[in-house]
Amino acid sequence: MRIKLPLKILYQVTFICFLSLILLHCENQSGLPDPLEAGWNNEAVCEVIEDNENLRVLKCSFAPNVGHEKHYHNPHFAYTLAGSKFRIKDTTGTREVTVPTGYSFSKVEISTHEVLNIGDSTAVFLIMEYK
Repeated sequence: MRIKLPLKILYQVTFICFLSLILLHCENQSGLPDPLEAGWNNEAVCEVIEDNENLRVLKCSFAPNVGHEKHYHNPHFAYTLAGSKFRIKDTTGTREVTVPTGYSFSKVEISTHEVLNIGDSTAVFLIMEYK
């Protein structure tokens, strides 16, 4: 038995399959560590809070003068439990940013960066990565 699909649905299914292949192929092509694997001066800065089939939640803490070596992130949402001031290096350059307590941010694409806490207080983030 042969099933005939409307051309519009066939195009949509083809596009979704193509996009899925691209996303799977792009994941960590940089050879960089992920946020859990990355640390600072050979010390871990993140710990796993939750890991299930849909989500991985990390708690990452940065004392003053502690950072996070260059690493990649899959799409994620993050929430700042305790803020501080950071020097961030990414594909757009280097900048200094004050991240306040209660601040949230998200990325829908794979991203890379390196950060250093240049403030005078310990910063803590929850990072929720979609699987």
